[in-house]
Amino acid sequence: MKHLLSIDDLSVDAIAEIFETAADMHDVQRREVKKLPALRGRTVINMFFEDSTRTRSSFEIAGKWLSADVINISAKGSSASKGESLRDTVLTVCAMGVDGLVIRHPASGAAHQVSQWVDAVVVNAGDGMHEHPTQALLDAYTLQRRMGSLEGRHVVLVGDLTHSRVFRSNVLCLTKLGARVTVVAPPTLMPSGIAAWSASAGFETSYDLDAVLPEADAVMMLRVQRERMSGGYFPSAREYTVGYGLTRDRLATLKPDAPICHPGPMNRGLEIAADAADAAQSVVLEQVSSGLAVRMSVLYHLLAGEES
Repeated sequence: MKHLLSIDDLSVDAIAEIFETAADMHDVQRREVKKLPALRGRTVINMFFEDSTRTRSSFEIAGKWLSADVINISAKGSSASKGESLRDTVLTVCAMGVDGLVIRHPASGAAHQVSQWVDAVVVNAGDGMHEHPTQALLDAYTLQRRMGSLEGRHVVLVGDLTHSRVFRSNVLCLTKLGARVTVVAPPTLMPSGIAAWSASAGFETSYDLDAVLPEADAVMMLRVQRERMSGGYFPSAREYTVGYGLTRDRLATLKPDAPICHPGPMNRGLEIAADAADAAQSVVLEQVSSGLAVRMSVLYHLLAGEES
């Protein structure tokens, strides 16, 4: 594996290997000295052209705990804000002898395009409305730690599917690991062409959250991405919550041991109630911890191997 651009880049065995290494990396978080020499002498650049807290911070910590030299570049602090093209920006950075690029960009396909321009390892940290592979890996890793094998488990993804790269990567990852996946959204937030994709990829769709939720072994609430919406996708925030939010009443219909996931940041009171976000079965903070372990594992496998 030269790059990580999509979940499609990974076989089931490769995912299992990443998870196995992530379990070892998870132990590092409990150490007094959180440092491994695995990437000593490597340089990793985090290039984030969109705002981020969890992903950017976890990639930065992951690189540093593996002893890599990590540098953060954002659009506002780079020549991109002066009109420099993405190609010129990444070529300039890589001319400095960089080993790895972790890139988030608002354009779908940007990470793949960058991988064609540079010799450095490229990790997709989210490209437009396309994919976010490390998020899907950490979500599946979190669920496996809670539930064991995902084979035959019913995972329900709810929310703004049209604008969600997390949904796209999760469907690919969860079905690859044998889970039964149902996606739920209002008609206005159900992506066009999803019927054909669901038939080929083997997942189900529904507009009725109340019918699906009691059957779920795990539920993932997706953020309503209002910053990507240019029109009226639903009449009001209250109406969205009534129809598709994980409210206190809906929480009571969920299996008591069913993990509640959210990739963050959460719109409390919109797609998820505080009761659900803070419930004993919520794994939101576990996802953050798992994200660090999984991203350490990904960087290790891409940059510490004989081929890198």
